[in-house]
Amino acid sequence: QLQLVESGGGLVQPGGSLRLSCSASGFTLASYAIGWFRQAPGKEREGVSCISDSGGSTNYADSVKGRFTISRDNAKNTVYLQMNSLKPEDTAIYYCAADPQIPENYWHLPDEYKYWGQGTQVTVSS
Repeated sequence: QLQLVESGGGLVQPGGSLRLSCSASGFTLASYAIGWFRQAPGKEREGVSCISDSGGSTNYADSVKGRFTISRDNAKNTVYLQMNSLKPEDTAIYYCAADPQIPENYWHLPDEYKYWGQGTQVTVSS
């Protein structure tokens, strides 16, 4: 059974950092593009970042550019989202998603991804 599991969420003060991890069981992440999404209460799920299967291409939402960094370690079957300079508006449930192939212009669309994790809560508050 293909499964994605997110970890690393928690409560952090504004300006702080967190690193989220997305690991897989039942399949090898190296063959998949991986996206990070987030959903705040009452809001639609939005694309945060995406990384290609090779790691050679990355994309970011304007709201996180310069603060978040996506990376992958295919040997560990894990994708990371390093989040720095966190703001209260970053508070949301963060999900990772996988698909064998994502057209670059559509990376931010949830419907493009076949597999999803259950999410991890990130709360930025003083």
